[in-house]
Amino acid sequence: MLTNVTGNIHKLVIQFPDGMGEVNCYLIEGKHGYTVIDTGTDSKEAKDGWEKVLASGIAIEKVVLTHAHQDHIGLAKWFQQDVGVPVIVSDLSYEEMKKNRVSGLKDRLNQLVIKHGGQGLSDHMKDEASIYDFEPDGLFENNQEIQLGDDFYQAIWTPGHAPDHFCFYHKEKKVMIIGDHMLKDINPVIGLWSGEEQNVLKDYFASLQVIKKYPSDIALPGHGDPILHLNDRVEEIKHKHEHRLEQVLASVKDKAKTANDVCYEIYGTVNIILNLSSFMATLTRLLYLESIGKVVRKEVNGKVSFESC
Repeated sequence: MLTNVTGNIHKLVIQFPDGMGEVNCYLIEGKHGYTVIDTGTDSKEAKDGWEKVLASGIAIEKVVLTHAHQDHIGLAKWFQQDVGVPVIVSDLSYEEMKKNRVSGLKDRLNQLVIKHGGQGLSDHMKDEASIYDFEPDGLFENNQEIQLGDDFYQAIWTPGHAPDHFCFYHKEKKVMIIGDHMLKDINPVIGLWSGEEQNVLKDYFASLQVIKKYPSDIALPGHGDPILHLNDRVEEIKHKHEHRLEQVLASVKDKAKTANDVCYEIYGTVNIILNLSSFMATLTRLLYLESIGKVVRKEVNGKVSFESC
């Protein structure tokens, strides 16, 4: 059920039917029980996974979240209110929670997609507002030391994948709990999941540089296998983004195109209603290129297109 990954840290893969399909939850052992990092989605399948763990007699001291995306925060309210476990989040995640408690996220996302050439979102998209509707038991902030199990980790703010994303670093053990900031085999999607235009790829590039300052023997991501050569992986991710940026720029060289047009050109006939990630990755690259003066936007009848300068 639990797999030891290093020292007093164990991994539990919680599965669910949507999104990535699973998330790595880390249980860090301490004398008062385990600290759980992230929870999985608010789904029967994820809850069943945790109930098997609880039934085994494992004591959970608290839950700590890397960020407030649904697959990481989804069962935090359940842990707090049904299981009786305190939940600790960053000050920035708390702000995201308060924004997301109000229904309307789907409308914002829908307007963003349509503005940038898409057909809009499925009417069956789940309203996740309820998972954010609780008060956390404690907050942490950037560079604060936070206790996970019996050990103290530095909380490192790494915006990009999410505006409230944090990693946790143990200097002596050279362990980095890295959440969705970096994954071993795929690049995390850098998207506008709040439905608001922001230059999140610029933030992500800066956060990649930040993480290189922390020597790590092992980094534990929110999905997939551990990363053993962190700085090498940073460079791989940067190179992949640079390649995609060149593709996006070439796509709009001779003709103004919407983000949706460019998405189809690069990724093929992707249905963005089913796979919003490719669309988001394309849009955030266009916004980054706009910020550095490589492309300009044109807006006609409320629809935005981009063309190279």
